[in-house]
Amino acid sequence: MSKRAAFPFAAIVGQDEMKLALLIAAVDATVGGVVVFGDRGTGKSTAVRALAALLPPMQANAGCRYACDPADRDAWCEDCRARYVSGAPAAHAVAVPVVDLPLGATEDRVVGALDLERALVHGEKAFEPGLLARANRGFLYIDEVNLLEDHLVDLLIDVAASGENVVEREGLSIRHPARFVLIGSGNPEEGELRPQLLDRFGLSVEVRTPQDIASRIEVVRRRDAFERDRAGYAMSWAEADGTIRSQILAARAHLPTVSVPDESLILAAKLCMALGTDGLRGELTLMRAARAAAALDGASTVTASHLRQIAASALRHRLRRDPLDDAGSTARVARAVDEVLGK
Repeated sequence: MSKRAAFPFAAIVGQDEMKLALLIAAVDATVGGVVVFGDRGTGKSTAVRALAALLPPMQANAGCRYACDPADRDAWCEDCRARYVSGAPAAHAVAVPVVDLPLGATEDRVVGALDLERALVHGEKAFEPGLLARANRGFLYIDEVNLLEDHLVDLLIDVAASGENVVEREGLSIRHPARFVLIGSGNPEEGELRPQLLDRFGLSVEVRTPQDIASRIEVVRRRDAFERDRAGYAMSWAEADGTIRSQILAARAHLPTVSVPDESLILAAKLCMALGTDGLRGELTLMRAARAAAALDGASTVTASHLRQIAASALRHRLRRDPLDDAGSTARVARAVDEVLGK
């Protein structure tokens, strides 16, 4: 059975902040993932699945359950270390994984568990990898992330921090790489996201239902055309999506050469100080995201315009509540940007 075509990334109307945040996450995984909050029906999950279809394939060790990177021996799983003690590993191209984590998933399904069939039929204790294993080197997507159960939130925080999944149960003791970009989406009216997990997302994006007639009509027109002929519609946007794919590849190659001058670092620090963000994660995310944005632009240096471009996404979810300021976090960031960077 052939895989159903995803809605083309290039065909998404508006939502420029969300699209830029997802492209930045695709260029530089160290930015820390993206959480998208907004109304239902604003294209949050559509954009994530469109990005998945857009990503170029990656190289992985042949036969590896975790798709270990042939070029990064230090991050290999135990199986690959044992299989390829010396010499270059056999490698093949695989699709970048984009794994859905459903809200009702059990912990065993997420982290992995004992392979019951092998245990019962052959009497062997073998590990059955879970969703975290499948997501290694790819994207882990959680729709309605703000409704995720607390025990899974705690688990994700630990794995996201270490890049490794540790399973110790039923006599098994397994460690495997679990480095993924975390993508979440949700409607804030249905509940708040735990602060500890929210802080793990590098970028936070707000999306809204379009308020102009032309945009609303274009969204409906494009979605209807896609539903009538998915394959044909995807093909009609293939060239535009191919251009974005090439942009991602060029930005990844260009990223190490993009410089962040002291002037830009000073502006980033001043922004975070003006907003009263805790710790230094705000500056680090701001710097990394601005560098990825510059790489996407083909620029050689991070400038104030790149900081302005991603300041709201990088900082709006890091603000303390201010009882004396009833402005929303986005408005507070915009005000600080104008003060520090100028209008």
